[in-house]
Amino acid sequence: MCGIAGIYNLNGEPASPALLRRMTEAIAHRGPDGEGFYTDGALGLGHRRLAIIDLSPLAHQPMMTADGHWVIAYNGETYNFQELRLELEAQGCQFRSRSDTEVLLYAFQTWGLSALNRFNGMFAFALWDRQNRELILGRDRFGIKPLYYTLQGSTLLFASEVKAILAYPACRVELDQEALLEYFTFQNLFTDRTLYKDIRLLPAGSYLRLKTGMTVLPQPIRYWDYQFIEPEKTQDERELAEELDRLVRQAVCRQLVSDVDVGSYLSGGMDSGTITAIAATQLPYLKTFTCGFDLHSASGLELAFDERQKAELMSYRFKTEHYEMVLKAGDMERVMPRLAWHIEEPRVGQSYPNFYAHQLAGKFVKVVLSGGGGDELFGGYPWRYYHAVINDSFEDYIDKYYAYWQRLLSNGMIQAFFKPIWSNVAHVSTRDIFRSVFNNCRMDFISRPADYVNLSLYLEAKTFLHGLLVIEDKLSMAHGLETRVPFLDNDLVDFAMRLPVSMKLNNLDAVTRMNENDLRKYFRQTNDGKLLLRKVMSRYIPEEIANAQKQGFSAPDASWFKGESIDYVRREVLNPRARIYQYLDYPTVSSLVEDHLQGRENRRLLIWSLISVEWWLRKYLN
Repeated sequence: MCGIAGIYNLNGEPASPALLRRMTEAIAHRGPDGEGFYTDGALGLGHRRLAIIDLSPLAHQPMMTADGHWVIAYNGETYNFQELRLELEAQGCQFRSRSDTEVLLYAFQTWGLSALNRFNGMFAFALWDRQNRELILGRDRFGIKPLYYTLQGSTLLFASEVKAILAYPACRVELDQEALLEYFTFQNLFTDRTLYKDIRLLPAGSYLRLKTGMTVLPQPIRYWDYQFIEPEKTQDERELAEELDRLVRQAVCRQLVSDVDVGSYLSGGMDSGTITAIAATQLPYLKTFTCGFDLHSASGLELAFDERQKAELMSYRFKTEHYEMVLKAGDMERVMPRLAWHIEEPRVGQSYPNFYAHQLAGKFVKVVLSGGGGDELFGGYPWRYYHAVINDSFEDYIDKYYAYWQRLLSNGMIQAFFKPIWSNVAHVSTRDIFRSVFNNCRMDFISRPADYVNLSLYLEAKTFLHGLLVIEDKLSMAHGLETRVPFLDNDLVDFAMRLPVSMKLNNLDAVTRMNENDLRKYFRQTNDGKLLLRKVMSRYIPEEIANAQKQGFSAPDASWFKGESIDYVRREVLNPRARIYQYLDYPTVSSLVEDHLQGRENRRLLIWSLISVEWWLRKYLN
């Protein structure tokens, strides 16, 4: 796990070593164990190293093949590198190091870009073909590791984090107003835009090819995509359960490969609990980590947000060395300046508890396992899918699910909310943005409720999960910590995409006949979602946890915002001089915020997003 940065002058001018050094210094936190540089005429590669596999200097990057043809700067872990190495050695490749980086390098030399389909892991890389003077930028299939890029004049800049790109003196920081509209609709960015004008995030499962002389950037090429498809033949549930069990164990064990200590998050939920249970059988004295919340001022559903008791129960059962911390309302206020600098732009939901969780784990280990991905792959959010399981057509489905995913603002609010910049963004259709997520998705099979659930799973893996992964990368690397996600193992994902919806959700036929109120009761009564996965997990964790209702990792901020943190909210987002009001309408925003503060409506997501954007503006557009 590391950080990469680079320059490619498409007009052929020599790359600046001094600029390359400034870029890597901006992301030094990603690689505290060393740095490396490589220049070749117009191309410059920089690398910051977090040593995880092969701690020796032989794994130093950027790395070159023995014949000098290929050079790579790589960030990530490829968990099947030992199997690939055996294949490559059989074809005559000779290795100097024990690193996965060198395996990737010779895999590209031997198999070309088709090697991408062989890699099981998380990665972002810059691959330089010295002979053909071609640069290839690539990203893993799920988007676990980010890679940003921009063309400034004739200079291509790319890096693991935006702040490295901003080290380029001529790079002017300007807000992408269309991206801001997208964010305040979905609390996320569904396209490859960022809040920084002209800086893009390479899409997951894609690569980019560039050569000297280009004047415009080509479109990224997708080499992999999700395909959630209902199987045609009836399958035996017992056989599927055994296969799922095997694949979960295989995924966890694959991701334990490391030359440094590996720990695990233990949230109190079933995903992290199962991963911890399996890891504990393979590692002596496994360290586990939990963040809880002070609930003295919480109410309603938020009273269940602290899962420390469940985590402690599992730690006792699995005999782990357990560490935990408790977050209070003031912890958000204290961390916002650092958080804004590290995440670089807000995405998805509340993220500051994750910052503290990574800070805790980073004090004890360099690698930590996370339960992310289990919900998105196995149907962990049934109350979302219920909104669009019966439709007249694909466009009808889009209308229904788009309305649900307007997490912060409905269409009716957008114009008033963005009044100061409305003339610049009025042409943007956020429904079209939502629909465009499905541009590469098969449509010929869609007819049944299960097919529409699969569409929903596809959308959430491409957007919601991707946003979570980007934030996870930034916040773990802020503490020199590598987060691994066993549920995003290639074989496990392939299995999940072919698993019948009936083994993820309860009776869909019943759901289609229910109204909104009945659906809420149905979910509470059945505890729907992840059905087969729950059965398999019950082999590893206490039954009361395997069958517990879904609980996300979130602070009781709905209570805090109108209670202990109310003065902070008023100071940050109800201040007419706040930076956000260069782009947002103060009367509209203040009215929405007051709805929450007065207890009329829960707008915790909007308040969090307003605070996050305000701090982003202060940190990056100052």
